[in-house]
Amino acid sequence: MTDVRSLPVPDGLEGERVDAALARLFGLSRSRAADIIAAGDVLLDGRTVAKSDRVHGGGWLEVTLPPPPAPPRPVAEPVPGMAILYEDDDIVVVSKPTGVAAHPTTGWTGPTVVGGLLGAGHTVATSGAAERQGIVHRLDANTTGAMVVAKSEVAYSRLKRAFKERRVDKRYHALVQGHPDPFRGTVDAPIDRHPSGDGRFAVVAGGRPSVTHYDTLEAFRAASLLEIDLETGRTHQIRVHMSAIRHPCVGDLLYGADPTLSARLGVTRQWLHAVRLGFEHPTAGEWMEFESPYPDDLARSLERVAEDY
Repeated sequence: MTDVRSLPVPDGLEGERVDAALARLFGLSRSRAADIIAAGDVLLDGRTVAKSDRVHGGGWLEVTLPPPPAPPRPVAEPVPGMAILYEDDDIVVVSKPTGVAAHPTTGWTGPTVVGGLLGAGHTVATSGAAERQGIVHRLDANTTGAMVVAKSEVAYSRLKRAFKERRVDKRYHALVQGHPDPFRGTVDAPIDRHPSGDGRFAVVAGGRPSVTHYDTLEAFRAASLLEIDLETGRTHQIRVHMSAIRHPCVGDLLYGADPTLSARLGVTRQWLHAVRLGFEHPTAGEWMEFESPYPDDLARSLERVAEDY
């Protein structure tokens, strides 16, 4: 069923491209907005437009939004390299490899943690949306490390609440460019989708409150190894905050990393690893902590930065 929206263009979007304006108004990707425009489903002051046309404040938009695509279902197949750190009747803690998403999403065709667990014969909770059953927190597809998945329904509800109430200890290690000043500090800056609508996130006035604490573990000539403690858990939070203070994660080309340094260190993704995860067991009540060792690619690049820089 289609959804027809009619609304004036806010003055704050004066001069924006039509595809960018649609992305911001309706929370779409730029590519999906462009597809809607190409289908002739966008009128500006009664006329069809091209994606590169510009909107003007007070102009009248009529947009026919197609129905959202059906959520993808997890494909049950083992994920090579995904290690089980701990498992009982309520939870399973994994060390997630790179190139693996937490759960299926539109446009992602690679392996997922949920699918990998199901494919290896593990059970997961049935609570939550169909595509993300058992998932109580996420790591980016190319961020590695410790991640807990709920197996029982009670574990799902209690862990979701624990993450929401910030009663979980999430520690990451990140190799960032340069040397943060001060060596230990806090980045307290709101995050929301980047105004470009290209899938990135950014520090944006009026965004969701986001707090990242960092501490320098070791300083090299060209980079620093940080331990990071997340107080909040926004999408791409560490990557956005490190980029905002001009010390992006090595290899994170999406957020401004130097491609030359990344290539010299052999880093082909953001150097970011969820090294430790601590939480209260959802049924037993005891505090548990799990550590995930560096994967080979990050360990090699760390040796290289220590030797060469």
